[in-house]
Amino acid sequence: MNDLNVPDAVLGVLDTLWQRGCDAYVVGGGVRDTLLGRAAPTDWDIATSAQPDEVKAIFAGGKYENRFGTVTVVLDEYDAQITTFRRDHHYGDHRRPDSVTFTDSIDEDLARRDFTVNAIAWGRAAHEEQTRLLDPTNGLADLHTSLVRAVGDPAMRFDEDGLRLLRAARFAAQLGFEIEPRTLDGMRDTAEIVRWVSNERVGGELKLMVAANPPSVAFKILADTGVLEHALPELAAQRGIAQDKIPGHDLWLHCLTTLDAAASIDPGNQRLRMAALLHDIGKPGTHADGHFVGHDVEGARMAEELLARLAFAGRDVDQIAALIQLHMFNYEPRWSGAAVRRFVRRVGREHIDDLLRLRAADNIGSGLAPDAGHLDELRQRLADELRSNPPLSLADLALSGDDLIGELGMRPGPAVGQLLERLLDIVIGDPAQNVRDVLLSQARDWLEKHGAVQ
Repeated sequence: MNDLNVPDAVLGVLDTLWQRGCDAYVVGGGVRDTLLGRAAPTDWDIATSAQPDEVKAIFAGGKYENRFGTVTVVLDEYDAQITTFRRDHHYGDHRRPDSVTFTDSIDEDLARRDFTVNAIAWGRAAHEEQTRLLDPTNGLADLHTSLVRAVGDPAMRFDEDGLRLLRAARFAAQLGFEIEPRTLDGMRDTAEIVRWVSNERVGGELKLMVAANPPSVAFKILADTGVLEHALPELAAQRGIAQDKIPGHDLWLHCLTTLDAAASIDPGNQRLRMAALLHDIGKPGTHADGHFVGHDVEGARMAEELLARLAFAGRDVDQIAALIQLHMFNYEPRWSGAAVRRFVRRVGREHIDDLLRLRAADNIGSGLAPDAGHLDELRQRLADELRSNPPLSLADLALSGDDLIGELGMRPGPAVGQLLERLLDIVIGDPAQNVRDVLLSQARDWLEKHGAVQ
């Protein structure tokens, strides 16, 4: 009886274990999300009485993942992680148990888990005929009342594994749950334990928090419990910095409001969300006399450093930092067409759309209309200019450095590139000038007047 609607491939793994005389259950997030009617997971956790070597013998392609008894079996559409029932012992590094003891009790296995909603199992013992839900920690009740509650003593759970502090906030945001009061107190009591979590794992949780809807929920929890200052001190530094924007909002709340706005403007754009969260990260360090001079440049530098430390992909780091550095642009309706094109050249075509979205989100976070600052007008003018595909890069020029060397006798070197940049500025101002002979004439005149590019 498959009353949980476990995928057939995963059910096949369970059937194989049952037929071999092993107890087997699906556990954790797959069970939780299925009971909540959320999108079906692609990774399924299975707990079994079978020992790791026995699991490997049953599933020939299984890969022994770690010393904690986990074997991964790759299925057509899913990965099944099969772990032997276990008891955990002392957590010396506040992340992983120093040792584990395998057991034949599913109840003991569930009792060591982080949160009650993750300690629900579905399956059966080998000798039983019917599958059933096992819920020894009352996780079903917490699912129904939308609570994240630690299994057992909250402070003990968080002291064992500092990653759980981040996961609690993330689950609350992803699931739309509240954190149960004793569990919230346990987070406050053990907040500094998050320092034991690797930068890479912090980065992984940060991505998941930012992807939640609304994403601000997780960060408010981290700030309220004191976890933020230990996990992401660059963000915690924004708290209490005055902002002359939305009444009652400091810099931190401004950034969270901007983050939520970015999530609503372009829901699937994770780089935009991260840029919105970090766009003013440079303000605390540049704060003087109520101003934040250079916070865009400083913010880009800090974002690069932070995201690289948290093991974000290099391309993501570069694009997020670029948006932060560019987000303080000022548009005026009196701009000429050439000024609009120079804006594109400075910003880069690849950043234009996200930069305008970031400004719209920043406007909302400042208590303004999304199109404040004539943003809609700028968006239309950019579209009109780009529709004609004007020359905006050296690759778009009607001549190359080889032409300057071959036709004008220039020596290879930096002077060639500098002259090409001058020619590009000419054609951005007047695209009709982008003709090879015209540009050669312009270059020749420049060299005759100046002798060399300085």
